[in-house]
Amino acid sequence: MAAYVVMEPPGRGEKADATAFVRDGFTWLGLLVPPLWLAWHRLWIEAGLAFVVMGLLSMAGQKLGLGFASSLLSLLVSLYVGLEGQGLRIAALRRRGWHEWGVVHAGRLDDADIRYALEAEGHAEETVPAPRIVPDAALARPAQPGMALGLTHIPGRP
Repeated sequence: MAAYVVMEPPGRGEKADATAFVRDGFTWLGLLVPPLWLAWHRLWIEAGLAFVVMGLLSMAGQKLGLGFASSLLSLLVSLYVGLEGQGLRIAALRRRGWHEWGVVHAGRLDDADIRYALEAEGHAEETVPAPRIVPDAALARPAQPGMALGLTHIPGRP
């Protein structure tokens, strides 16, 4: 079973279908084509950085005369995106104002959506707003006249 992180949009009541499910785990497409995978998920800055860093590592390896090892240096970026790509997606959604509802364990995305709908419906019925308690102003302590020095002030004493 996979774990799906459920991210809800900033306006909770606006669109129920706008909930994003991010599968927690390794992403093979992020390993194979990191800049394209990042761009597909609208991580534009991260995609540009991955492209530039991969190019710089490859050029630096060729300038140093490493040959085939220069290509392996750019593989480090691919490995990073494969391992942490989903975390980058979650962080980007948080920056856009989305909040994390929780984690749902399911075999497929459709099952995760159904489990989320059932759990969210159950939580909506349980949560009842607490009654507002307003203190009685007549019972408030009267203000103490006079100047006070130190931590305690005893009324009637100078």
